[in-house]
Amino acid sequence: MITRTRFFELIVLAAAMTWLVHVAEQNRSGLPNPPEVRGSNHVVTLTLRAATNAEGHDAFFFNGKASAPVIRVWPGDTLKIEYINELPKIAIEPCAIEPCHNMTNLHFHGLEVSPHRPQDDVLDMMAMPGETLHYAVQIPPNHPPGLYWYHTHPHGESHRQVLDGMSGALVIEGIESYFPPLAGLPERVLVVRGRSIEHDPQSTDLKRRVELSSDVCGAEPETPEEVFTLNGSVRPQIEIAPGERQFWRLVNASADRYLDLQLEGQTFEIVAMDGMPIAQRDPAHRTRIADHVLLPPAGRLEAIVTGPTAGTPRRLITRCVDTGPDGDPNPAMILADIVPRTAASPTSRISESSLKPDLKTLDLAAEEKAPPRFIVTFTEDKKGFYINGDKFAPDAAPMVRAKVGAYQHWRIVNASGELHPMHIHQVHFLAYAENDKPIVDPVWLDTVNVPYGGSVDVIMDFTKPVIRGMSVFHCHLLNHEDKGMMAKILFQ
Repeated sequence: MITRTRFFELIVLAAAMTWLVHVAEQNRSGLPNPPEVRGSNHVVTLTLRAATNAEGHDAFFFNGKASAPVIRVWPGDTLKIEYINELPKIAIEPCAIEPCHNMTNLHFHGLEVSPHRPQDDVLDMMAMPGETLHYAVQIPPNHPPGLYWYHTHPHGESHRQVLDGMSGALVIEGIESYFPPLAGLPERVLVVRGRSIEHDPQSTDLKRRVELSSDVCGAEPETPEEVFTLNGSVRPQIEIAPGERQFWRLVNASADRYLDLQLEGQTFEIVAMDGMPIAQRDPAHRTRIADHVLLPPAGRLEAIVTGPTAGTPRRLITRCVDTGPDGDPNPAMILADIVPRTAASPTSRISESSLKPDLKTLDLAAEEKAPPRFIVTFTEDKKGFYINGDKFAPDAAPMVRAKVGAYQHWRIVNASGELHPMHIHQVHFLAYAENDKPIVDPVWLDTVNVPYGGSVDVIMDFTKPVIRGMSVFHCHLLNHEDKGMMAKILFQ
């Protein structure tokens, strides 16, 4: 006979076992989904806080938790963010440029929106500890749908904050109108960040878990200082059924590391890069097939992947990237394991929309053949990092002025011994030549890798009136940007 006390003990034990099974299942599925924010009546509203988390790092807090939500908007929406700086007045962590003020702001990376306050203004909108910024970003009705992202951009402190994870994904809906086969596919938003292991007591275990490669593919003398996380987890599992097609939207939100993505034994059917649907400027060839994709810091990949056959182990990896003799080590490692999907695996699906796609093939041959309108040259020495020989200064005049309403041929020259990813705010560009050789199947980007000792030629799209105002371009190795590799551009 079971006593009442024993009966309640069994109930508690059963509840505990159920909870442990739940935790085990969660650990097996592995990949956490960030919270999401959607709007109503064409307005998306949220409050975001900058504060110190339990580990002593800077972090975004949303709804009381240390997490960065996926923000979902439609073309024509208004994005309203109350951004509160609750960081301590005295910084715990060092900055690239001392003293560290714990100032912060937001940049809406890749969005073709105004650089004026209260929109994508990274120069004059700044919150010191205890202050609040109010953003109201107007998404143009004809804005390209795709994956974008938001992150902090205080000059001198951006590297530290982004390395700590102060970033999140931003999706502009409607991409299925540019590629109808996307409708109905399961969707995954994947945010890859770098996690510093330089002073981490778990560094040995973390290196082992991601199978950090000891192979040297470049001449970098240092030991690796970071491992990658996927949606905040180290080597999670991604569930996909054999033969199932899923739509993956992945952002390299690392502060300073490259990804060379490969899904072992599978290919990527690329639908968009850096938020720009390939179909928008190449309606006759709406996707690209690739077995691996190089993503510089800030780069985004949106692609259809197919589940491997049953019983075939597969992994999502990043291959080793040679960043040059003066670069940081970028070794190969495992990002995630691919496992069979269970019936209970939660995934959202791409829904159909009534968005009318803006499909237009551009003839830019004349501009491509013309001499560059502007040349950007990256250099560095022991004292800092430079664009055209100058370090960025907040009170500097614009390095270049561009007339709105035209396309321009720019050349980006890397005169240093390491890779530099070049990013420009407010606009996209067509990267069509590298080291004076045509790029096969060029695509539109907002961040491009520039090989060390080499160059990239691009066609800048300065045609949209909304971009008028003072903006910036810079190296997206944020430690380099903090130390001077940024310049102003005035869109007139």
